[in-house]
Amino acid sequence: MSDQPAAGVGYPRNWHELLRWFPGDAACVRYLEKLGWGRGFGCRFCGAVDAGWWQMGDGLRRCAVCRSETSVTAGTIFAGTRTPLVSWFAAAWYVVNQKQGVSALGLQRVLGLGSYQTAWAWRHKLRRAMVLPGRELLSGVVEVDETYVGARHTSVGGRSLGHKTIVVIAVEGDEAPERVRMRRIVNVKRDTLADFVLDHVARGSEVRTDAWIGYDEIGRYRFDHVVTNMSSSGDPAHVALPHVHLVASLLKRWILGTHQGAISHAQLDYYLDEFTFRFNRRRARHRGLLFYRLLEGALAAEPHPYKELVAQSRNSLRMAESGERSR
Repeated sequence: MSDQPAAGVGYPRNWHELLRWFPGDAACVRYLEKLGWGRGFGCRFCGAVDAGWWQMGDGLRRCAVCRSETSVTAGTIFAGTRTPLVSWFAAAWYVVNQKQGVSALGLQRVLGLGSYQTAWAWRHKLRRAMVLPGRELLSGVVEVDETYVGARHTSVGGRSLGHKTIVVIAVEGDEAPERVRMRRIVNVKRDTLADFVLDHVARGSEVRTDAWIGYDEIGRYRFDHVVTNMSSSGDPAHVALPHVHLVASLLKRWILGTHQGAISHAQLDYYLDEFTFRFNRRRARHRGLLFYRLLEGALAAEPHPYKELVAQSRNSLRMAESGERSR
């Protein structure tokens, strides 16, 4: 499939077309093969690309180089699933067609899943598919600032964390916000903030920040660092850095509105991925294109069994707590 698929050709335009395209798992597999191997079969064992293969009777493909057998769903979030792929496709469609996102309980009710545990696992697996590896870096004019997610004592001010989690946000755009990147961080030190900018912003871009000392090193890395000292300029933060503060406000509103604020800090990274996915595609004319992009990500994401998801949550929470104690 091309990088710019057409509605009704590369992806379904509506729910009825989705049902017509994917009446069973065989049709789902063919679609995933076009999506994942449209430019040539790639062996996940030896790394050979378009080096030849045989179609096996059980639906697997055998690599002509190493003779290993694989399927398009092996090594993806679909690996080992006992649920029909048509249900996964329905879940992906439902997730992207709810503009504000869905909860695991909502997914369970709509799809008639047997347990909340299954819906929770599916929801988090799909979140992990929302950010493709090797994304294009932000460029041009980029605003960077931090915000705080969670409950904080009213006595805590400034950049002190208290009981909040720190999220650093970068927003591309001069006249209006375009693409966004965000990450949970454990502190606002120079190395932490510089690493975030280096990971998400192309060299040579204009990076706009406030005068916090954590951004002092940005100019060393071939960025045009523009600093606004709000104490001397008199401008409030939402005026000096309007795009990043708009995105921070929308993020908090989304967390409160869609999830009633009930987001575990242990899973916050993946909620940030979902918000980024939705924000960066907010102008998509067809919701089916988001379905297409989500399935692209699903084929690129690694398997995440339920036990692993739970373990990641616990480990992430311990790391967050450890980071807070070290400040």
